[in-house]
Amino acid sequence: MPHNETDLIEVSVLPQVETHRWQLKKKLSGDSAFRGVTVLFAFSVLAILLVMVAGMCKESLPAFAKFGWKFVTGRNWDAVQGSFGALPFIWGSVISSIFALLLATPLSLGTAIFIAEIAPKKVGGVIASLVELLAAIPSVIYGLWGVLVMAPWLQRTVEPFLAEHLGNTPFFSGAPYGVSMLAAIFILMIMVVPIITSITKEIILAVPQSQKEAAIALGATRWEMIRIAVLPYGKSGILGSVILGLGRAIGETMAVTMVIGNTPQISLSLLAPGYTMPSVIANEFAEAASNLHAAALMEIGLILLVVTLVINVLARLLIWSVTRGEKEGRRI
Repeated sequence: MPHNETDLIEVSVLPQVETHRWQLKKKLSGDSAFRGVTVLFAFSVLAILLVMVAGMCKESLPAFAKFGWKFVTGRNWDAVQGSFGALPFIWGSVISSIFALLLATPLSLGTAIFIAEIAPKKVGGVIASLVELLAAIPSVIYGLWGVLVMAPWLQRTVEPFLAEHLGNTPFFSGAPYGVSMLAAIFILMIMVVPIITSITKEIILAVPQSQKEAAIALGATRWEMIRIAVLPYGKSGILGSVILGLGRAIGETMAVTMVIGNTPQISLSLLAPGYTMPSVIANEFAEAASNLHAAALMEIGLILLVVTLVINVLARLLIWSVTRGEKEGRRI
């Protein structure tokens, strides 16, 4: 029994303190469990990547043991003779992706600016829906259209024109085959445009309206407002969308396989057939007649994985350097 008022207060407060401690303990226990689950998920992604890399390294060891680093610089690919070199496929992947990106980026940027800043809202919404619909089309449909419609059209019109007027340059020399590096570049450009356009449009729409109005109030035209107030504000995000497009282009398989010609050669001419790393894996892995052949294809897959990771790391560093410069400029 409490003997004074102080004892009475302590007795009445004690249950509340215990309840609060129990609730705090329960809350901390839930937070700890949630933290543990999220950490597990995060490291699971890294574990999956490490398992993939380790498995591909193990399976590609026979090819690496026989050819060493000459596998990367070798140009000959002969499954019958057991001679394998990956340079034609690396060349085809890099050239087709870079040229497709060079063509797709201005087209995507212009489309995004039109949708977000110039077109009426209803018209812009319809165009945006159509652009996003292009991203939903399966790549095999692009490839089928490319090999049946686009490649014959290129062979009849574009490639003869380029060969006639620019044939004295090494980039457009040779006979027009239709299925060629140029066809692969065009098909990749079409497939990359929806990704870059959709992300760039959202970035432009995220620019504060006050920033646009300030530029207009200072006497800027609409184009000057976009050039001065919109594009600099979203350049890091636009750069990120371009990098995502590059990742899509360099890893594309089926559509490119159907239109590039699948010839393991290195040629400066865009009219000549070519080959890419994903294409050779898709074409030959199921028919690999020897362990060395399968190991060579696995090593190409490992190179493709490394190239993709390097591109993403460089992109992150580039975006980081841009955003850091923007933050330093704001502080100044």
